[in-house]
Amino acid sequence: MHSEELPYAVAYVPAMTLREMMETYGSDVWHYAFFLTRSREQADDISQEVFLKAYKNIGKYRGHSTLKTWLLTITRNTAFSFRRNSFWRRFTPLGDRQGPGQAPSAEKEAIGNQYANRIWEIIMALPDKHREVLVLDIQQSLSIAEMSALLGVAQGTVKSRLARAREKVKTAMKEEDL
Repeated sequence: MHSEELPYAVAYVPAMTLREMMETYGSDVWHYAFFLTRSREQADDISQEVFLKAYKNIGKYRGHSTLKTWLLTITRNTAFSFRRNSFWRRFTPLGDRQGPGQAPSAEKEAIGNQYANRIWEIIMALPDKHREVLVLDIQQSLSIAEMSALLGVAQGTVKSRLARAREKVKTAMKEEDL
């Protein structure tokens, strides 16, 4: 295959080091894994697994989507694989423990952050399909087309799920008078 036949991403990505990939997309992958699993420990494990898989299989990336979307697809598939694994079905996290030196600041305890935290609690309580599109929209800033490709559903389905998710959050906020 001649270089002019290769999509830009395919010609560029193999030159990217694992470190560069992790520095560029690590936060996005971890946050998405966390929102899928609701566990910091599982998000850590999944993130590591995602980057190992991605680096090992970078030659299979064809540039049909952005590198970020490709990595988020791997994240989603890996999270679902973890979920299917019997160990993870029996595993109950001990909660979000904070290590030494990670105590929340006074600002984090402020009313404004409590409000934001409550909104995220409402989002996290949504059904998986609604929570997922809302997180991809808010946290990852993916377009409808990118979400459609990542989730393997029609763009209309993504729009519908996103609208329903937003409505559920809005309703919950009204009920709590937020």
